[in-house]
Amino acid sequence: MLLLLHICCAPCFTYVGKKLKSDGVEFVGYFYNPNIHPLKEFLTRLDTLKTFTAQTGYRVIYNTAYPYREFIANAMKAEENGILRCKVCYENRLRVVARFARENGYTAFSTTLQLSPYQHHEVLRESAESVADDEGIEFYYTDFREGFKESIELSRQYNLYRQNYCGCIFSEFERHEKKLRRLNDEHGGNP
Repeated sequence: MLLLLHICCAPCFTYVGKKLKSDGVEFVGYFYNPNIHPLKEFLTRLDTLKTFTAQTGYRVIYNTAYPYREFIANAMKAEENGILRCKVCYENRLRVVARFARENGYTAFSTTLQLSPYQHHEVLRESAESVADDEGIEFYYTDFREGFKESIELSRQYNLYRQNYCGCIFSEFERHEKKLRRLNDEHGGNP
């Protein structure tokens, strides 16, 4: 099997790459993340992955297309229609990865998103399997969450930047929303 592995960020890749290698899976990484906001965060995560791969020798393809407006519009439309925005995000990114994999001779695709306990794991799996059916290529499912703590340690060992939100503008807002509510409560809401 030759696997194309979607990489969301270097910290998640630390463990997943190590695990796949130890399991004897031949793989190439693929960075594609137009959901990451702001652009400075996108560039920081991209540079961090490049630093990590320079240290480890992992091969990665960098798709730096950044249609963030399209991502935001699709995520907002999904929420307006009662669909989890993360589902749209997963499907968008994994469709690009799966199509590239199929068109370039890979036998399967996967994603480092399967490492994070903060992702909607079942939605992620269902989205990936749906994309796999549509694109005619296998989705390599593995629940990597047991390696999440090890990924934190590996990130420290490699001195990697670790983000504290998934990357999208919505999750970035949500991590600060409590502070905004407190301020609004203290000052009687918006003028």
